[in-house]
Amino acid sequence: MKKSDIEDYLQEGIYGSKETKPSERRRYLGTLRERVVLLLTKAQVMQETGLDELTDRMKENKDGKLLLNGEISYRFLSPYKDAAEQNDIHHTTVSNQDIDTDVGAVLTVDYAIEKEHIYVEPKKEREGKSDEGEGLKGFLKSLFKPSK
Repeated sequence: MKKSDIEDYLQEGIYGSKETKPSERRRYLGTLRERVVLLLTKAQVMQETGLDELTDRMKENKDGKLLLNGEISYRFLSPYKDAAEQNDIHHTTVSNQDIDTDVGAVLTVDYAIEKEHIYVEPKKEREGKSDEGEGLKGFLKSLFKPSK
């Protein structure tokens, strides 16, 4: 064995196997951003604001997996687990005390899908949108609109 192979083997034994994008995996409860179908924040999970949309996405993605944040009380996670079981979606509670993330639940797949919009918007924001566009882009357009 080469010296570098032995050092790599020892490093892996001490620190565990190398993983790609560790900060991204911590944020998204162990998965990568490119694999996320839908994401709910902790607040949305506790208020059950995204449950209907999550259920719809589960029906569309039968090969998906639901990751739930273990820092959230079981009573808030229970409806999400029930929805996953009803739609034959595997669910896992991810508990890692070292990580602080605002993510409450993630519906993910095992391959890259590169979905642009993964967040569930509050109903008030969805209903109040104008034709100008979304978010910062629409705000900037409204600022620089030519006056008549």
